[in-house]
Amino acid sequence: MKLAETSIKKIGVFRALQLGDMLCAIPAMRALRRAYPHAQIILLGLPWAKSFTERFDHYFDDFIHFPGYPGLPEQGFTPKVFHQFIGQMQEQKFDLILQMQGNGSLVNPMLESLAPKHLAGFKMNGHYAPANGLFLEYPNFGSEIERHLALMKYLDIEPLGTELEFPIMESDEEELRKLKLPVKPRQYVCIHPGSRGSWRQWPIYHFAELADFCTEQGYKVVVTGTNDEMDIVDNLVIQMRNKPVIAAGKTSLGAVGVLIRDAALLISNCTGVSHIAAAFKTPSIVISMDGEPHRWGPLDGRRHRTINWLKSPDFLYVFWETVDLIQKVV
Repeated sequence: MKLAETSIKKIGVFRALQLGDMLCAIPAMRALRRAYPHAQIILLGLPWAKSFTERFDHYFDDFIHFPGYPGLPEQGFTPKVFHQFIGQMQEQKFDLILQMQGNGSLVNPMLESLAPKHLAGFKMNGHYAPANGLFLEYPNFGSEIERHLALMKYLDIEPLGTELEFPIMESDEEELRKLKLPVKPRQYVCIHPGSRGSWRQWPIYHFAELADFCTEQGYKVVVTGTNDEMDIVDNLVIQMRNKPVIAAGKTSLGAVGVLIRDAALLISNCTGVSHIAAAFKTPSIVISMDGEPHRWGPLDGRRHRTINWLKSPDFLYVFWETVDLIQKVV
């Protein structure tokens, strides 16, 4: 390792992003934890991610809310709060902060102001990064999983595979049992029509067509989603010929994880749940609306069919991919 285990006692991981982004970084976190088994590893992230670190407590020891920064769209920015954050971080006396937010063109100078003993991560040609030999030119190709494993390799940290994870807690299982949904393992299909950002949402009538097809093949259809996505869910139900089981708005992320784990198939946009399906090896149809299926789609292209809708907006193609996957499930 470029930084000896004995010299690194406290590590900050800067990744202030959403669920799918965080899940794609887990293989890198797995490698980091084995490389530094006795270090305290703290996520610097968005408020929601505190629960993420609790679920992944075998990799993270603590969480610090990153309050936002100009140019980062995930949350607002208040100068006074940010300056308090700088002071808090300097008092933490990190041995290492890892910049895993992106190419670093915006955040590398900001992270340097937090005064870690070492700063490492990604850099972009023509933009500032410390000349300490710990910054990898951002690999603007391949999957998000492999990009972060490339950083681990650059730091001489051995990867431990590309497999995703999603730990299930007993409370997740109990929550789902209490809902008493009329479904049995492997006899239902999860439909998740929502996604953060309307531009990433496949047309609802296409989801409805696939949902009805799955029902006609003998599967129950379970619709998942958040409280904020209930308008999308209601629109889906209106357009379906068959009545689905509605889990949307009733379940935590953990309970959704249980549903996806036990499903025969997931049909979704390219969003966080698609990575949960990849973690459980649940077959999936994933519609990519952002033009980066190579980056965000699951790595196993046989079990998970990622369709680049911007390049091939052909419903029949998606339909036959669904038929093929269902035949393989049977």
